[in-house]
Amino acid sequence: MNIKLIAIGKTDNSHLQELINDYQKRLGFYVKFNLEIIPDIKNAKNLSESQQKEKEGQMILKKIQSTDQLILLDEQGKNFSSEHFAEYVQKKMNSGIKQLVFVIGGPYGFSEEVYQKSQGKISLSKMTFSHQMVRLFFIEQIYRAFTILRNEPYHHR
Repeated sequence: MNIKLIAIGKTDNSHLQELINDYQKRLGFYVKFNLEIIPDIKNAKNLSESQQKEKEGQMILKKIQSTDQLILLDEQGKNFSSEHFAEYVQKKMNSGIKQLVFVIGGPYGFSEEVYQKSQGKISLSKMTFSHQMVRLFFIEQIYRAFTILRNEPYHHR
């Protein structure tokens, strides 16, 4: 199984980007992982919230294959402990899907069309984090999930 994380907008904080790169590299030992960045919409300040969500949604859906399983990172999604998230990832791998795609939306969330195409929603926390930090936190949790599944010492129970 491949895992892809799609996110809107580049990470402009070099310290965060270094950490993201580090966890991406670590993940490569366990799974084929790809972080795909969709550029920020130009002149977004001239668009309404719903117009921005629609444009972002179109760009997200262009990155999705019909065989992909699409999971949205959404504040209304299911909360997991790290151990339960590892079990979730294991179940996805066991189900035989080719590619598991997680998406971090833009500042206003997702368009209705993206919600309709998704097969689930996950929430990292009830707290709000910057989109750039969410990338780091989520990639780290994917890495942690694989270390849990392999019984490696990274995650102390």
